[in-house]
Amino acid sequence: MMLRHLLIASLLAGATVPAAAEDAAPPKPIRNAPAPQALQLAAYVYAASNVCGYRIGVPEFDALLAKMNTKAEDVGPRGAFGSHIQGMFTMMSNDMALHREQSCIAVAGEYGPQGNIAKNVLQPVPADEQAPATPPAAKPAQ
Repeated sequence: MMLRHLLIASLLAGATVPAAAEDAAPPKPIRNAPAPQALQLAAYVYAASNVCGYRIGVPEFDALLAKMNTKAEDVGPRGAFGSHIQGMFTMMSNDMALHREQSCIAVAGEYGPQGNIAKNVLQPVPADEQAPATPPAAKPAQ
């Protein structure tokens, strides 16, 4: 009887070894969330673009995010962490709008063409693109 139990136990143990070996395989890497600094930077740049009317220099912005091991797709408003970005963007935009002139000067000094943190991340919009297209004035009816 005891031999029979040992035989059954050894058969069951042999059947579970391959399953245990599969479980021991290294797991597939899971993509981590961007660093909090990357999320804050993205929200700051988007808010500055919105409030101050700057255009985002895409190659420069991508290079700055790459230094933080982040991709622009991850920190975009419609990206994987878009809800976090949009929340920070709203708060930053509201604060910048309250102190628009000072904020725009500060942002230009940090990320503008002569920025001391990164250059050309935020670029001024050329004058010819700033003026909205207005339809020609209609002639008065005679």
